[in-house]
Amino acid sequence: GGGGEHRVTGLLCVHIQLPRTAGAPWIASAAVSSSSVPTTKLFIDGKFVESKTTEWIDIHNPATNEVVARVPKATTSEMEAAVASCKKAFWNWSETSVLSRQQIFLRYQQLIKDNLKEISKLITFEQGKTLADAEGDVFRGLQVVEHACSVTSLILGETMPSITKDMDTCTYRLPLGVCAGIAPFNFPAMIPLWMFPMAMVCGNTFLMKPSERVPGALMFLAKLFQDAGAPDGTLNIIHGQHEAVNFICDHPDIKAISFVGSNQAGEYIYERGSRNGKRVQANMGAKNHGVVMPDANKENTLNQLVGAAFGAAGQRCMALSTAILVGEARKWLPELVERAKNLRVNAGDQPGADLGPLISPQAKERVCHLIQKGVDEGASLLLDGRNIKVKGYENGNFVGPTILANVKPNMTCYKEEIFGPVLVVLEADTLDDAIKVVNNNPYGNGTAIFTTNGATARKYSHLVDVGQVGVNVPIPVPLPMFSFTGSRASFRGDANFYGKQGVQFYTQLKTVISQWKEEDATVTKPAVVMPTMGN
Repeated sequence: GGGGEHRVTGLLCVHIQLPRTAGAPWIASAAVSSSSVPTTKLFIDGKFVESKTTEWIDIHNPATNEVVARVPKATTSEMEAAVASCKKAFWNWSETSVLSRQQIFLRYQQLIKDNLKEISKLITFEQGKTLADAEGDVFRGLQVVEHACSVTSLILGETMPSITKDMDTCTYRLPLGVCAGIAPFNFPAMIPLWMFPMAMVCGNTFLMKPSERVPGALMFLAKLFQDAGAPDGTLNIIHGQHEAVNFICDHPDIKAISFVGSNQAGEYIYERGSRNGKRVQANMGAKNHGVVMPDANKENTLNQLVGAAFGAAGQRCMALSTAILVGEARKWLPELVERAKNLRVNAGDQPGADLGPLISPQAKERVCHLIQKGVDEGASLLLDGRNIKVKGYENGNFVGPTILANVKPNMTCYKEEIFGPVLVVLEADTLDDAIKVVNNNPYGNGTAIFTTNGATARKYSHLVDVGQVGVNVPIPVPLPMFSFTGSRASFRGDANFYGKQGVQFYTQLKTVISQWKEEDATVTKPAVVMPTMGN
């Protein structure tokens, strides 16, 4: 209740004012729970319930490293209850008219819009990204909800009359049953909104497991979904780590799994889930290259490179983490460094912040290690953000913009996804050389070319083996009427996220072949003649 809200804001938020939802139904205040800080509840069968677990995970504010809440490792019986709730709700939900489901999502998208700023504050509080970036996080998820509202067109089947005499065939696109989503820490709102709205508008029920580091945004979204009229049990939320993931991969009632996160986890979930007969779609790691041609618009290109490399502190699977400067474009490097120097690093809620902290001390340590490894292997450190100090946030997980030049494809800093505000710069003599570098990299999430020459752009788009290509667009994430088409080592599965592919992933086809013989049609003319035995 309200008392819990005051306690939370008073005790914990030295720097960041918690959203007004701090005393919300998904939070048990420290006064109520046995914990010294608020605890995050589970969402089972339409109720926010306190877990009976004995194992809790601390949630830290990345700008201060203060423990701001705890999240439970749900017990097996709690996870079983969540799946049972989904299973029980499935029949009624799948039989609900598609127009009624559409209406719920129409109300839902309005509620998300109305609460966008509050959800964003919660993301900044738990994840660390700037408020402007957090609003973008919610907005890109909202677009998928809006797209889900066009389900009536997306879910149409196909028909063919008279495939032979008196015989017709039609296909129906039907839901699978209980589906599950496992979300990462870097987009607490957007990624869950890529998952459950598309699945549920098609008639599936859904079990979500948010990242244990940033559960707040999804809990808020679940409350809004309930307020939009979603029936109890259609969406359930559990919390946890490895045990929860294994539970989802193994449970026989779960028919499909959506995952976004690291390659290690994604390969594991794809393999384990597939072995258990489930559909799996897994968006994983990336090494996205920006190829800069000497004829590019210099001003725009440098701004776009800096924004795409360092925005969100580089914690995006579509961050432009690698630049390939072709020919004379290598002379732009000093100006690139100058622009990166001008970015302001601060806590995400501070006015003017361009990038916030990394998610955890471990993430910071890993990023710093990879920077040092680059130096040890011969790269030139043109900008070093490792020792940045942010006034008032000395305990935060901050790394400033960092640029490594003279990088070669055999270096660790090139081969591994850094997931921090680090741009590695390679050089190439020709476009063909640049294409070779990109295609030799195992990942295929995204790439961009910066040029004013249409023929160059077309050649690059045509020859590069990457699922999403931007032409003068640094982060080519498609809008939801298309699909997110990362490829090669960046994706496992057959059908991608959202768009037509998303609908295909969450539905199965049923084909009905029917024969109604013309001669069996009801007699249309009454017989008025006296019947005789011979007729």
